[in-house]
Amino acid sequence: MTEPISKKQVLVVDDEEDILELVAFHLKKEGHEVRCTTTGEKALHIIQSEQPDLVVLDLMLPGINGLEVAKLLKNNLETRDIPIVMLTAKGEESDMVTGLELGADDYVTKPFSPRILAARIKAVLRRKTPPSVDDAADVIKIHNLVIHTGRREVLVDNKPVHLTFTEFGILKYL
Repeated sequence: MTEPISKKQVLVVDDEEDILELVAFHLKKEGHEVRCTTTGEKALHIIQSEQPDLVVLDLMLPGINGLEVAKLLKNNLETRDIPIVMLTAKGEESDMVTGLELGADDYVTKPFSPRILAARIKAVLRRKTPPSVDDAADVIKIHNLVIHTGRREVLVDNKPVHLTFTEFGILKYL
């Protein structure tokens, strides 16, 4: 057993009970608190009420699918910084690209190695850093436009605007 970053709360969302048990077992072994659910609707409710540190998300879920869950999380100011690791049988390149473009921090295909999944989760959690105290100094506000220069983030009416590196640079310059 390796040392966890610190005890983190992880939500695992998959409609297969055996996958939930396997992932939960390995994450608990790493020292994390693990909560499991089988639907996108339940996941959204848990995320809103408990704000987990990371979500392991299957794409093929009954009701609201994993891509829609990811999209809803990333478009919500309260949940957009929660890392998502997609764990799915959909291993086509286009599926991976779509998941990553919607904001997934990593993408693991089934069948998978539980140890590799745990290592990838640990890496994602290591990259997640809390906003610094000086973050406010890196903010430009003009009416309903907010530019976080340190985070390379733009909000209009509190909704994220996705810009390329060049577009962000031009906006910051102007």
